[in-house]
Amino acid sequence: MKHLRSVFLLLGVLAVLCASASLALAEKTLTVFAAASMTESMNEIAGLYEKIAPDVKIVYNFDSSGTLKTQIQQGADCDIFISAGQRQMDQIDISADPKVNTEKLDFVEPGTRFDIVSNKVVLIVPKGRNPKDISGFGDVGTDKVSLIALGNSDVPVGQYSEQIFKNLGFWDAINEARKISFASNVKEALAQVAAGAVDCGVVYGTDAAASSGVEVIASAPEGSHAPIVYPAAILRSRTADKDAALAFAEFLKSSEAAGVFKRIGFSIPGEN
Repeated sequence: MKHLRSVFLLLGVLAVLCASASLALAEKTLTVFAAASMTESMNEIAGLYEKIAPDVKIVYNFDSSGTLKTQIQQGADCDIFISAGQRQMDQIDISADPKVNTEKLDFVEPGTRFDIVSNKVVLIVPKGRNPKDISGFGDVGTDKVSLIALGNSDVPVGQYSEQIFKNLGFWDAINEARKISFASNVKEALAQVAAGAVDCGVVYGTDAAASSGVEVIASAPEGSHAPIVYPAAILRSRTADKDAALAFAEFLKSSEAAGVFKRIGFSIPGEN
């Protein structure tokens, strides 16, 4: 009987040790700050990565690139940053143009920055609800549009929108006419349109494709805005496990990840 008790006790100890070891493995966490427009693709990629690196847990923080950049600057824990615009990454990269990185911030790990995806900007209306027959960006400057949802000035999609309407010649006019309902990120602009709270809105093509509540009526005119390229980078002195961060960054460059991005509507920089 004593022998049996000893065996059971040993088995119990081994079970606890195994559980502790499994817990230790599961506690390897990577925190990824990513532009809100990457929500669907990055969540799917986390599921794929879990199959090849089950000991790594990916935790996301999705928001506007401007908000994420501010959180990083204020000391938030972040292993990898993916911005929807070069400007927000440049503002924390010491190797970037000092006219952009005016505060000489040095958060980007040298040699880890790369362009991950490209996107496009589209004009959307509520699904099945376009009574004024809005058909293009030019209509925003006419009586066809009373209210349009755009991203704030610190949000990349808002910056691209401003470039487009300045290029079309009526940015100041729609501001003065109070035609703009500003959103804190692209998902909020999308939600305003889907809810019918505005006549139309400007979002990324990938966000429009992911929503059943809106329809795309036009793409931005050729050459009306800067190229939409998303940079990604590992942040220096912020990652608890640099090797794990490097491995996930490499996976983001893989054909598996590219397949997800392209199916959702992104394109891969450098691909024809």
